[in-house]
Amino acid sequence: MKIELLNLAHARSGDKGDTANVGVIALKNEFYPLLVREVTEAAVKEHFGAMVKGAVERFELPNLHALNFLLHESLGGGGTLSLMTDAQGKTFSTALLRMKIEVGEDEAKSLGISDEQL
Repeated sequence: MKIELLNLAHARSGDKGDTANVGVIALKNEFYPLLVREVTEAAVKEHFGAMVKGAVERFELPNLHALNFLLHESLGGGGTLSLMTDAQGKTFSTALLRMKIEVGEDEAKSLGISDEQL
């Protein structure tokens, strides 16, 4: 089954030049291993598609139960150069929380994920 990250995490984003920075923080500590397994560099790159022209880097922060992503070449040159609506990457966190990940039925039950969240 698929579940949106919105049900498992919250996120913050910003920018540095032409790179968007997105932090994803597990809503419950128990969700962190699922995030590590499913929210990979490749999955994030696929989710954003053509919006991210460069590489996606992931950094694990297990003490915070969080992941941090750098989305290179995603802001059309950055805040002072870009004609994009969100040249500073503030909405990338909301967009990433719409990503759907795979969760098995037994795993969902053991993590306390309700049917309404699926």
